[in-house]
Amino acid sequence: MKHKSYKFSVASTDFYFAGGISQLRKITDSKSTIILTDENVYNAHTKRFRGWNTIVLKAGEDYKVQATVDAVVETLIEMEADRKTTLVGIGGGVITDLTGYIASVYMRGIRFGFIPTSILGLVDASIGGKNGIDVGRYKNMVGVIRQPSFILHDMIFLKSLPQQEWENGFAEVIKHACIKDATMFAALENSSLMTYQKSQKSSCALVERNALIKIKVVQKDEFEKADRRLLNFGHTLGHALETQYELLHGQAISIGMTYACHLSEQLTGFRQTDRVVSLLEKYKLPTYAAFDKQKVFQVLKMDKKRERTEMNYVLLDRIGKGVVKSISLKKLEQILQNL
Repeated sequence: MKHKSYKFSVASTDFYFAGGISQLRKITDSKSTIILTDENVYNAHTKRFRGWNTIVLKAGEDYKVQATVDAVVETLIEMEADRKTTLVGIGGGVITDLTGYIASVYMRGIRFGFIPTSILGLVDASIGGKNGIDVGRYKNMVGVIRQPSFILHDMIFLKSLPQQEWENGFAEVIKHACIKDATMFAALENSSLMTYQKSQKSSCALVERNALIKIKVVQKDEFEKADRRLLNFGHTLGHALETQYELLHGQAISIGMTYACHLSEQLTGFRQTDRVVSLLEKYKLPTYAAFDKQKVFQVLKMDKKRERTEMNYVLLDRIGKGVVKSISLKKLEQILQNL
């Protein structure tokens, strides 16, 4: 197990790469720890939760809402959780988001950590301290930025991951390659989803590479004033699509990246859209889609990256180099209508 600590502005996170849930007892005392997970993970790995106090939630983005937070807080009170309690989220992005948010507000903040169980969770959702919930059709509208004490990787959980969730997670891998790592982009072009699924060594190395990309971006700009915005490539339109249509996060982000490439053609002179679209399709992700542009724009303009009448939109100069451009909402609406 590789252990490395990464310092952020006011806290450090211990990363345990290529570890295992059996190591959890060395990181946190089981007597003062409560695990938060969902039915899918719990049912697929029940024996791994033996000997731990566990709260099991219904699975899915529909439950990443205040009502779930209230129910968990009531359960924590019943379990007599106090300021010495550690909350550990074992699951995908929904569980890690909920765990970080609940731990940040319960008794004004208790210790928490994550064991991500999906590709999406491993490479993106668990890293960087963003914890939050959805409000109606607005994703992550309420939340906090607070770093977990630790993140433990156990690739055994990927064995129960549905095929669609592998594809879903690779949208974020391709996003990182687009904005920061042309070498990884080329490696993905020369490989395939099946290669990573069959080889734990390859998937381990890929997960660590992606985690480090995100860690470095967050260390430079924890509170999203500059460089961290790049991590939203594909997310402005993607989040609006995700809440309006029956799409997984990765599917929506993939479509968002496709259209962001076309926006980039007009605004930065980007010339590699075909390569990005081909790679997304190679990893079984959707690219072009028919959608109600007016309806989606109404949600998009409430995105957190808006500043009054401007939107900070993530575009590409070239593969491996993302840029943030401020676009007026009026101009953005016109361009989107014509795409």
